[in-house]
Amino acid sequence: MASIIANFISSRKKVKKQYRDISKILAFSLLPLSGFTTDIYVPSLPDMAAALHTGNLQVQLTLTLFLVSYGVGQLLIGGIMDSYGRYWISLVSLIIYALSSLAIALSNNIYFIDVMRVIQGLTVSAIIIGKRAFFVDLYTGEKLRHYLSLFSIIWSLGPILAPFIGGYLQMAFNWSANFYVLAITATIMVVLELIFSGETLKKPKVFDLSKVTKAYGSMLRSPPFTFGVLIVGTAYSITMIYNMTGPFIIEHHFGLSAVTAGYASLVLGFAWLCGGLAGRITREMPFRSKLTWSNNLQLLLVTFMIFTTVLLDNSYFLLCFAFLIQVCAGYIFNNLLTHCMGMFPENAGIAIGLAGGLNLITVSILSYGVVELLPARDGLNLGLSYLVFAAISLMARWCIKDNRNK
Repeated sequence: MASIIANFISSRKKVKKQYRDISKILAFSLLPLSGFTTDIYVPSLPDMAAALHTGNLQVQLTLTLFLVSYGVGQLLIGGIMDSYGRYWISLVSLIIYALSSLAIALSNNIYFIDVMRVIQGLTVSAIIIGKRAFFVDLYTGEKLRHYLSLFSIIWSLGPILAPFIGGYLQMAFNWSANFYVLAITATIMVVLELIFSGETLKKPKVFDLSKVTKAYGSMLRSPPFTFGVLIVGTAYSITMIYNMTGPFIIEHHFGLSAVTAGYASLVLGFAWLCGGLAGRITREMPFRSKLTWSNNLQLLLVTFMIFTTVLLDNSYFLLCFAFLIQVCAGYIFNNLLTHCMGMFPENAGIAIGLAGGLNLITVSILSYGVVELLPARDGLNLGLSYLVFAAISLMARWCIKDNRNK
């Protein structure tokens, strides 16, 4: 069986040497796709709810469904790609992604859009994992470490640029313009991939479900791993909760435009990037002390935000506090996710897929649950939402410490 798979993959279109630099640029260009898919239509959420004659919670669910399917996809697709190759799975996924984006743009049915968002989550997981593996397949040593260190920075371009672009698309057209842009961009990438890219997997592995399941069980029984992923999920939930509620607060509560909402999301996306860069700068600091002081600082800022919002309901104060809180969230996320992914070096690929997938599923459950509990009404509800995530993060950190003491 292994020889049949190996022969099948070896017969496929390979990356030509003269096109390797171009295919590398294409791989980097697709890494922010998940961020663009979630964030480009964030400024359009209020208009989308009105145009589709549905409630705020229903359009917010489109974000949650994407994240759940994206997370589930990460749990499953890595092992399949290790066995059957990266290129054609990624390419077919990109074609399906383009078609689903077009279908969403043409639809006026929220339930159909929900289904398409699930499909988008699954296809994006295949595209992103395939393009991350591209670098692992082709590069080694210092060059590989250099490219891997760029992943989080390049990924951050999605949350930074997407809502900024989406705000102007909303002002010039309507919510569906965002998905037309995604469909056109994906179609262009399909053509470029067909011309310049190809298969990079050299030695396929036999897909062994029992081995993967056993490794998953071992990791899930490790409290530092499971509670660590929970903390990572709360950090990313802080970003996601703003994406789900911020545009409604900016546009409905403060009466500002979709472009302003886009600029606000751009600033907060930059805050996340600042947190990631701060994590790189302080990478030599003791890990536990970094986690402790960043967690405590985040909780302190959230407390100040709640009291300030009660006294002064102002968009500038809200965004200032949200910026600082998201810097802390980005710092915690980048430090702890990297730490969790490195806990099981003997099963590094499985650990990366499990940590990434569980993180997204955790974010989906927490963010949608909190939005239902604390609707997108004003800055106070946003601050209370942040408090829920900060408190869960603090309790998870205590559980890790308590388990270590035992």
